[in-house]
Amino acid sequence: MNDTRPTEPGLAQALEKMRAAGADDAARTVFAHYYRLAATGETGLIPEETISPLTDVERLADVDVDETQAHDALAQTVMIKLNGGLGTSMGLDRAKTLLPVRDGQTFLDLIVAQVRHARERYDVRLPLLFMNSFRTRADTLTHLERYPDLAADGLPVDFLQSAEPKIRVDGLVPVTWPADPTLEWCPPGHGEVYTRLASSGVLDALLERGYRYLTIANGDNLGAAPDPRLAGWFAATDAPYAAEVCLRTANDRKGGHLAVRRSDGQLILRDTAQTPADQMHYFTDEHRHRYFHCNNLWLDLQRLHDRLSQSGPVLGLP
Repeated sequence: MNDTRPTEPGLAQALEKMRAAGADDAARTVFAHYYRLAATGETGLIPEETISPLTDVERLADVDVDETQAHDALAQTVMIKLNGGLGTSMGLDRAKTLLPVRDGQTFLDLIVAQVRHARERYDVRLPLLFMNSFRTRADTLTHLERYPDLAADGLPVDFLQSAEPKIRVDGLVPVTWPADPTLEWCPPGHGEVYTRLASSGVLDALLERGYRYLTIANGDNLGAAPDPRLAGWFAATDAPYAAEVCLRTANDRKGGHLAVRRSDGQLILRDTAQTPADQMHYFTDEHRHRYFHCNNLWLDLQRLHDRLSQSGPVLGLP
C-alpha cells in the first residue's frame, strides 16, 4: 500500500484519523491520491480552449429496441440511488429523499413504488440499492423498514460511502472541531460509488447473481425510473459506460455539461468548479454547450470489475 505511506505530515495525520475511524484500505488509498493532487496545486480546471461543444447525441425516441432484448437487459439490471446528501438547503437535517413530495409520500416512497411496479410489470428481480453516507444511513434504513419486500436476491438495500477528514487550506491538515466532531468529516463525492461497490463486496455479489448492468441516479431524481428500453439500448451498445443527457435551457445553466476534449477526442463532463472564473460565460451559454448531464448513468458491471481489478481503487476521476 505505497499510497498510504506518506511523507507529508498533513496526509499522515489524515490517514491515521481515517484508520482510527475504521476506514478501509481502499478509502485511504483513494484519499491519499487526491490529497497529493491538491498538495501539488492540481485545480481540475478545464479551460474552454481545451474542449469543443458536444453537438450530436443519439435520441432515445429514435432508437429501435427489440422488446425481448429490452426485457432480458432489464432482467440483468440493478438500480442504485445516490442518497448521501442532506436536505439542509430546504430546512431538513436528514436525508434529502425523506422530503415529502406528493400526498405525504417522500422521494424514498416513490422510488420504491417505481421499482415494485417495474418488478411486477416486467417480471424481473431489479434490486434497488442506496449508497448512503454516514449522515443519511440511519434515517433512510429506518424509513425503508416499512417495505420488508424491498430487498431482492439476498442483497442488501444499501452500502455506505466512506468518510473523509475535512482539510484546512492553510497547511492541508485535518480540521478539529471539539464542539461537534462529526463536522470534521465529509462524505466524498458520488464518484466514490465505483470504489465502494467493490470494497463493500456488493459488486462481486451482483456478478455472482447474474447481473450485468447498473443504472445509477440521484435519489431526488424521480424521472430516472426503471426503463427496459434504456436497458436494452445500453446492452446493445456493448459500451462500458453511458450517460443520459438533456437539452439545456436557461434553468440549467448551473448544471454540468458534456464536451469533447480536443487533445484526444474524449467525451468529458465539466462542472462549475472545473470552469475558470473568467470563462463562466461560456459555461452558462446553453446555446454553445447544449447538453447537460442528468447524472443518470449506465455501467457494465463486468467491465467495471475488470477495470478495478487492474487499476486498484483509484480510477483517476477528476
